[in-house]
Amino acid sequence: MRDHTAGNLLTDHPALYEARFPDPDRLAGRWAENRLHHHDAGPRVLDMGCGTGRDAAHLHRAGRTVTGADLSEAMLGHARVHHRGPVYLRADLHGFDLGRAAFDAVVCLDSSLLYCHTNDQLDGFLASCRHALAPGGLLVAEMRNGAHLLGRQDLLDGPRTDAFTWRGVTYRSATRLSVDRAAQLLRRVRVWTTDDGTPPVEQHSAWRLLFPQELRHFLAAHGFEVLELHDGPGPRTEPRWRDGDPVGRTADGDRLHLVARLRITP
Repeated sequence: MRDHTAGNLLTDHPALYEARFPDPDRLAGRWAENRLHHHDAGPRVLDMGCGTGRDAAHLHRAGRTVTGADLSEAMLGHARVHHRGPVYLRADLHGFDLGRAAFDAVVCLDSSLLYCHTNDQLDGFLASCRHALAPGGLLVAEMRNGAHLLGRQDLLDGPRTDAFTWRGVTYRSATRLSVDRAAQLLRRVRVWTTDDGTPPVEQHSAWRLLFPQELRHFLAAHGFEVLELHDGPGPRTEPRWRDGDPVGRTADGDRLHLVARLRITP
């Protein structure tokens, strides 16, 4: 997935996305399955913001009944061909209805939740999760940590450059990050160039900067009890998560890892 901005080089070309962000060990899916198993989640899982379907397919192979949902038709088409097993549907994380109590867990990885830029959008996502989950169901999410950016001007210096080669073409990116404090967004401008004569492509995207206590407040307002909220280890931390690692207790790193349970009400 996990950028819904129109005209995005990577998300419009899912095979290119997977080449740029390889996950041969399915670390994100393994981490999610580990937390689901640890907290005794039932078998029905919704992967919201499933992208290319890699994580959804891993959860399917682990024995779960998985629905993958995304806004990108390109990503969904790729998932149906290359990561079979789950059912793939088009849905908007800002508000979706895939059935009341239809799932035992909602998984939302790789900062997908942070495409909820406004409070209304975040409320819409959590209300949809509450509707979709059976009582006692889990929300498992992994995302950037807004608190990590506090006082870290070095993270905003740029541009930062990167390159990778796929199918004989070298793709180079120059990325600038900035913080929009009024909107509480981390904004990104990325310019892609290639060595095959294709004109440069400029892309704009943004993520909500959520802070740990703020996230706890939103979750509580929608009937969730936070079981875990920490900076790692996880699938995108250094060092990366390994099965058996203890759950973290701090929120200093650049990722947040969340497990929350929908409260059972009388």
